[in-house]
Amino acid sequence: MTEDTFPIGPPVDALPDGRGPEKTVLDGHWTRLEPIDPARHGDDLYRAIADAPDSLWTYMNFGPFADAAAFRAWLEPQPAIADPMAFAIIDTDQGIARGMACYMRIVPNWATCEVGSIWYAPALKRTRVATEAMYLMARHVFEDLGYRRYEWKCDALNAASQSAARRLGFSYEGLFRQHMIYKGRNRDTAWYAMIDQDWPRIKTGFEAWLDPGNFDADGNQKAGLAHLRGN
Repeated sequence: MTEDTFPIGPPVDALPDGRGPEKTVLDGHWTRLEPIDPARHGDDLYRAIADAPDSLWTYMNFGPFADAAAFRAWLEPQPAIADPMAFAIIDTDQGIARGMACYMRIVPNWATCEVGSIWYAPALKRTRVATEAMYLMARHVFEDLGYRRYEWKCDALNAASQSAARRLGFSYEGLFRQHMIYKGRNRDTAWYAMIDQDWPRIKTGFEAWLDPGNFDADGNQKAGLAHLRGN
């Protein structure tokens, strides 16, 4: 039996230039993502979580934080770490940082990375600011870097994270049983991803949802993101 009788994947003729995600500012209508800077963002970020319930950290491999000093000790080294690459999520109406998100598990040679370690001030969840942050990060990956694949992974018991992944356009790909241990407990990991072929449809849905005309005077959406995306 010769090698050419075995099925193989299609050739990948053009790969991007091997860059990872960049520590650059990403601007939107309601949101700005800035590379994390403890001096600039630290106080705002701590205020964003100071009154949050400990449950905010249930599925994170860090937190909760006992006080501002503990949070600062965790935040200080983040700018020097290339993977995960942390960004502050800025609510531009208020001009303050109200959450964080990271690019992580970055593999430039395969043109793939993951978005993760996402947390928001409780009031920011399911808002235009939070959704636009995810749009800006995905757009940078697919359009600026030319990546082929963008992943979302979470504890399989984290129903809220799985719901968010589906809402944002990630497709479920499977379960990795006993994938890792964190905070002394087992994690089965649910895997989600979108690929470059998905992005035009997902982008259209994002941009239709983020259009100011999709919101009433109180900021309530008129049409849901999944509906505008067509699924």
